[in-house]
Amino acid sequence: MRIIRQFIRLLSIYRIIVRYGLDELLLSTKLFRPLRLFAYLTPGYWLRPKHLTRGKRIRLALEELGPIFIKFGQILSTRRDLLPDDIALDLTKLQDKVAPFCGEQARAILEKAYARPLKEVFAQFDTTPLAAASVAQVHAACLHNGRQVIVKVLRPGIKARIAKDVELLYFLADIATRFWRDGRRLRPREVVAEFEKNLQDELDLMREAANAAQLRRNFKDSDSLYVPEVEWDYTLPNVLVLERIQGVPVRDIETLKREGVNFKHLAEIGVEIFFTQVFRDNFFHADMHPGNIFVDIHNPDIPSYIAVDFGIMGALSTEDQHYLAANFLAFFQRDYHRVAELHVHSEWVPASTRVEEFEGAIRSVCEPFFDKPLKEISFGMVLLRLFQTARRYKMEVQPQLVLLQKTLLNIEGLGRELYPDLDLWKTAKPFLERWMDERIGVRGLIKGIHSNLPLWAETLPELPMLVHDALIHQKTNTEHLKQLTHEVHHLTQEIQQWHHRLWSIIQWSILIGTIVIGFVLFVY
Repeated sequence: MRIIRQFIRLLSIYRIIVRYGLDELLLSTKLFRPLRLFAYLTPGYWLRPKHLTRGKRIRLALEELGPIFIKFGQILSTRRDLLPDDIALDLTKLQDKVAPFCGEQARAILEKAYARPLKEVFAQFDTTPLAAASVAQVHAACLHNGRQVIVKVLRPGIKARIAKDVELLYFLADIATRFWRDGRRLRPREVVAEFEKNLQDELDLMREAANAAQLRRNFKDSDSLYVPEVEWDYTLPNVLVLERIQGVPVRDIETLKREGVNFKHLAEIGVEIFFTQVFRDNFFHADMHPGNIFVDIHNPDIPSYIAVDFGIMGALSTEDQHYLAANFLAFFQRDYHRVAELHVHSEWVPASTRVEEFEGAIRSVCEPFFDKPLKEISFGMVLLRLFQTARRYKMEVQPQLVLLQKTLLNIEGLGRELYPDLDLWKTAKPFLERWMDERIGVRGLIKGIHSNLPLWAETLPELPMLVHDALIHQKTNTEHLKQLTHEVHHLTQEIQQWHHRLWSIIQWSILIGTIVIGFVLFVY
């Protein structure tokens, strides 16, 4: 039954692809070119909309395919260096201009969630959405105390639709693992599981509210990033109410230019915010496409960011943080031998990998991109070549780093639009050096001693008793060890005695057997 459902979903996906003419992309490749004649015979080829641009066809197809495909389009929309301008421009509408659902339907969902008429909850509610995305849409409202807020409402039926597509992704991942040569190394099922976890988190608006509150605390005194306040009294699992912010969408470059915004400062603090979230706080916004970022232009010379949409947040283990920071620093210092060593020590590549050979492969990928501004560097191409190199050395995909890679690509796409001359290495390197020193350097040692002093002071009066208990425990263990050694020695002696007896029995058996056989031969 499950396979039948997935097969039907695949047919549905193919039908949508054909309807919007996206099958032409497949049929233009060498592998599928012989099938073009059959495509002309299908009704879908002649009924597809000819008047739509290719960018709009791709966008509409992704919208109809559902939230998972919309998110894929959002990622692509940030990569102007990888897509033609007309396609990238249309895909940016997937960030907050997905086709909305009916405003009256949103009202009905809210009244059911609050179990009372909406006018009792809000003094004013605008049924026309401010923005619509793949999972939810946002409406403007006003509380009875006069505060302006935004109300985020989950799309009706979104959980069931996502569940079907995730089930399909698992099906495709299992096929890839079984029949694709690189399937096991790329760990598609683990990647899908990570993706599913993030989607489930995004569908819980109480969790998103908690994420927003945590990020707000992390940047409470920051001049670089502002996070709106959560209205907890109005927030439910399928409804999120936040303070309404005032800012210019970061993709509205013309308005930012007209207001005289300092783009260099904006790009540099964007990089600093990213590394601060990843390394200082270990809690980073993992959906930083331009639709979720606004700019506060009250002071154009020192502008700051405003973030929204906290459904997808990322975190790393302490080990991954250290290895990642060390990798970044080694890259910035062009210490490719250290990069290769770190990959082997972290077991991202097999222990049998020759470090010197892996070092040379990494150097050939990274060296051409140093000392270049962001406009001349494509992380997309760097990652692509690194993945090709990794395939040669059987490097396994790290599912816990997928979100980070996605976020890094978003940051690059944003930085490319704001200030293409940004020196990413120069901006990031001092931060990482300072962080590494605070964690594992002299300052890290002093900080560790300082933070542990209260615990040591609390434990100090108990130290004599702890030492006494340790000595008694050691004495007991020593006696047990002596007794165990004696028993082992005694057992060894018994085994040796049994061995001698068994050998004597075998010898006598051989002797008696020989005599019997000799006697029989003599008689006959």
